[in-house]
Amino acid sequence: MPAATTRADLIAVTEKDYTKLARLIAGIPEEQAMRKRDEGTSIKDVIAHRAHWIDLFLGWYHDGQAGKDVAFPAPGYKWNQLKRYNADLRQRQANMDWDSARAMLADRHGRLLAFMTEKDDATLYGGPMKGANNDWTAGRWAEAAGPSHYRSAAKYIRACLRADAE
Repeated sequence: MPAATTRADLIAVTEKDYTKLARLIAGIPEEQAMRKRDEGTSIKDVIAHRAHWIDLFLGWYHDGQAGKDVAFPAPGYKWNQLKRYNADLRQRQANMDWDSARAMLADRHGRLLAFMTEKDDATLYGGPMKGANNDWTAGRWAEAAGPSHYRSAAKYIRACLRADAE
């Protein structure tokens, strides 16, 4: 799927992919969502992770706009340390229950949509995101944190549900 290049397309793909993911997780019972699978990860962990990465993106954007150093992906971590970062994140979110993870995702999705809605095409796609140190626009980063993550979460969850049905 090609990346969005306009605000309208970004909002449309974000709403579409979130709706698909929300429908997919709506009927998953807590016991199934909390069950640890490969690499000690649960469906709940994947949903909470996706919500957290929206927070990361919004923080990156605001820090860049404020002229602050942007910690990619997070303070104390480099991109080649994502596996460790994600394991540390799962540990920090270990006591989160399924309802809280879904509520967090819904809330962060709302914040992401609000961000997209209040920005124009020039802000989202007019040039590299400040502080990112690469050529990606704010819109491309927003897509990576939102709909791209929603799609990968849905793929993981569908695989879990298929395995559970066997």
